[in-house]
Amino acid sequence: MKRQKKRSPLRRVLRWIKWLIVVVLVFNLCAAYWPFLRVPDLSPEAAQAAEALADEMFTDHITGDRARIIESSAEALDERIRLMEQARDEIVIVTYENHDGESTRDILAAALHKADQGVRVRFLVDGIAGRFDHMGGDLFRAVAAHENVEVRFYNLLRMLTPWKHMGRMHDKYVIVDDVAFILGGRNMFDKFLGEYTATNRSLDREVLIYDADGGDGSLAVLRGYFEGMWAGEETTAFEPREKIGAERCQKVYDELEARYQDLRASRPALFDPVDYADVTAPTQGVWLISNPTGIYAKEPAVFGQLIAMMRRAKDDVVIHSPYAVLNSYMRESLREIAARIPVTLMVNAVENGANLVGSGDYLYHRGDVLATGVRVLEYAGGKSYHGKAVAIDDCLSVIGSFNLDLRSTYVDTELMLVIRSKAINAELRGYMDALHADCRVVEDAQNARIPEGLTLPECPLWKRALLYLIGALMQPVRNLV
Repeated sequence: MKRQKKRSPLRRVLRWIKWLIVVVLVFNLCAAYWPFLRVPDLSPEAAQAAEALADEMFTDHITGDRARIIESSAEALDERIRLMEQARDEIVIVTYENHDGESTRDILAAALHKADQGVRVRFLVDGIAGRFDHMGGDLFRAVAAHENVEVRFYNLLRMLTPWKHMGRMHDKYVIVDDVAFILGGRNMFDKFLGEYTATNRSLDREVLIYDADGGDGSLAVLRGYFEGMWAGEETTAFEPREKIGAERCQKVYDELEARYQDLRASRPALFDPVDYADVTAPTQGVWLISNPTGIYAKEPAVFGQLIAMMRRAKDDVVIHSPYAVLNSYMRESLREIAARIPVTLMVNAVENGANLVGSGDYLYHRGDVLATGVRVLEYAGGKSYHGKAVAIDDCLSVIGSFNLDLRSTYVDTELMLVIRSKAINAELRGYMDALHADCRVVEDAQNARIPEGLTLPECPLWKRALLYLIGALMQPVRNLV
C-alpha cells in the first residue's frame, strides 16, 4: 500500500494565497459592477426640463458668446498655449487622462511660467490618471508642489473601495480668467495634442468660446460647474510637498522654464496679445449640458437632452461618436427620430478603432444599431476617431466629451456644449463631410459599400473574430462599455 505524500507547509500556504487572490479579484470585479447593475431612467422632472431647454435652444438669443471650432491636434495645442498666455488671474485645466509627453510638457511649461508670475493654476484630473501618472515621477509632483498650483483628483483610485472604481470624470476643458475656455473631447497628451507623434494620433474636436461680456455667459456656467466639482466630496487634494525635495522640484522648474523660453523663441506668435473677437464667430446662444457629477449610476441627462433637441429637428441630424453602444432606451429614442427625419451616425470602423471593447460591442450589435433606421457610416481613414459631435438642422452644433455609449450615458461625468449659430454649424458640417469621404456605408449587419478610392486599414480575420468574441463576452457587463 502506497503511502500518501504529505504536502509541504509551503505548498499549502501558496495554495491558500492563490485562492485568496482569486477571491479578492472576484470580489473586486463584483463590487465594481454592483453599483451599475441597474441604471436609472430619466426622471419625469428631468425629461420635462430637457424639453423646455430644447425649446429655448431653437430660439435666437442676444449673447456675448463667440465661438470657434478647433479641429486639428496642432491647433489644439497652440490654442491652449495662446489662451494660457492671456491669463492674469487664474488658469483651470480639467482632463480625464494626461500622461508625460512633449505636448504635456509644453502645457505645463506655459502654466508654470504663469504660476511664477502669481497666476493661480488649478488642475482637476480623474483619479485613474492621478493614481498612475501624477503620483509617480517628479514631473507632476513638482508642478503640484508649486505654491501657486493646486491639483485635485476626482474619485482617486483606491484598491480598498472597489465599488467606486467605475465612477470616472470624463470632462476635458481649459478656462482662463473670465476671457475664454476650450472644451471638447481631447485628453492631455501627445495622442491628442500637437504633432510630436506621427503614429497613434487620434482625430478629435473642440470648441473655443470667447466671452465678450466678461464672464456672464456660458463661461460663468462652466466655472460654476467646475467649482462644484472642485469642492465636491468626490475630489481629493494632491499635496506632494513632503514627498519631493526642493532640489528635485527646482530641477523640474528649470527644465520647464527653459522649455517655455524655447517655445517663445521658436513660436513667438503664440505669445502675442489676442483679440478673440477677430478670430471667433458670433452665436445666438451657448448652453452647457452635463451628467450628474456623483460617482455612481446616473440618470441619462446628456443623452436625454440630446434626444429632446433632435425631436425638434426639421431637416436632418448628423451624429459623430467613436463607438455606438446602445441599450433599448437609446435604440428606441433614435428610432423615433430616424422615423421622421434623416439621421446619419458615423463611428469608427472596427479596423480603425482604438477601443477593443467598444469596437467589439459595436460589431456584436451592428444589426441592432442599423435597426434604428439611422444611416451608419464607418470611418476608415487610418487614424482612430475620438470626436463627439452632433449637427442638428443648420443651426445647432453640439461638441464635447459624450460618446454614444452606455458609459457616457449612465456612468461617467460628461459635458457637451450646444452652440446656436449657422456659421458654426456650417463649419462643423464641413469637417464632418470631409470625414465621411473616408467612410464605408453600412448596408446590413454583414455588408457595407466601400467608396471608390478608399483603402481600408488591414483587419485580419483573427482580429475580427477576437473583437466579436470580446463583444459577446462583455454582454453581462456592457453597462460599463
